[in-house]
Amino acid sequence: MAIEVGTEAPDFELRNQHGETVRISDFRGEKNVVLLFYPFAFSGVCTGELCALRDELPKFVNDDVQLLAVSVDSFFSQRVFAEREGLTYPLLADFWPHGAVASAYGVFDEAKGCAVRGTFVIDKAGVVRWTIVNAIPDARDLTQYTKALDTL
Repeated sequence: MAIEVGTEAPDFELRNQHGETVRISDFRGEKNVVLLFYPFAFSGVCTGELCALRDELPKFVNDDVQLLAVSVDSFFSQRVFAEREGLTYPLLADFWPHGAVASAYGVFDEAKGCAVRGTFVIDKAGVVRWTIVNAIPDARDLTQYTKALDTL
């Protein structure tokens, strides 16, 4: 079960597609965070969602907001995926321990070995202010993210 609105977002440390360490706590007091979990790089629905975010990037990466996308893929896979699709925002590898961050947020599917489609909007204080969780085959609606961000 996904963590609830009003909960402090669990901190984590993951590597991005360039092998750099990213901590969600690095954004506390500075930016709101859209934390998006997706099952796998290169899969159809995931590629569509992440490219849609790329196409609307100024809404999700700016002086007030940081987008972080997380999957269980290795950072090597994330790098190739990012280069192929022109994704410049951080793709984070929840590779090892496998799915630990997705588990902390309550969106890891043990049977499938990947995250379901969970999104968390986290305010500058590090508190979850909005969330949505979709099943693996069900794409999310980006307009919901912007509406949630507008309330912060």
